[in-house]
Amino acid sequence: MATTNESDVSRQKTRRVREDGVRSRRAILDAAARLATVEGLAGLSIARLADKAGISKSGLFAHFGSKEELQLATIDAAREIYQREIFDPALDEPDPLARLKALCERFLAMVGGDLFPGGCFFSSVNAEFDTRPGPVLDRLIELDDEWVALLAGQVEAARAAGQLSPTVDPEQVAFDLNAFLHAANEQFVLRRDRAQLDRARHSIDAYLAVLTAGADR
Repeated sequence: MATTNESDVSRQKTRRVREDGVRSRRAILDAAARLATVEGLAGLSIARLADKAGISKSGLFAHFGSKEELQLATIDAAREIYQREIFDPALDEPDPLARLKALCERFLAMVGGDLFPGGCFFSSVNAEFDTRPGPVLDRLIELDDEWVALLAGQVEAARAAGQLSPTVDPEQVAFDLNAFLHAANEQFVLRRDRAQLDRARHSIDAYLAVLTAGADR
């Protein structure tokens, strides 16, 4: 029978192994998300990804049962990065209009930063899978709906708070802002010209200025 100390040591070893596994999986998925913006999610090479993550190919296979499982996990890992880098900080702003502007600004800052070398992860992967029905496309549509709903929710809250005109259509405004953001991403990735991001900022500011002109203040 194991002593109390032996049991404690065994539990600690098990916990360390589990924590190491979580860290390894996170490193793999972070590398996969970054690589997918340049080389495509469907084209992720096990050898290339293992090299990027600094682990063996057999070690990578141990974490994922199939290529589709890897793709879905990579999408969810990218979603977590967006939550951390865009959603959470923006939603800490004090009022809905400020939150809406922060969501747009943080999206553009992410595109122009080095977090994803190929720009917006979802712009890249959506274009890759938009004609490929299946679980991956279903998940991408779900997350795209979530993003647009987040924008629309802040528009609706800003309208209710009297910060935007009472006649605004939240879903239309969310669509328009999303179009500005993804156009900026496309042009920046194509040209590597930060002026494209500044043009998007100008367009968004001018667009929102029109909507605030008729606000109930």
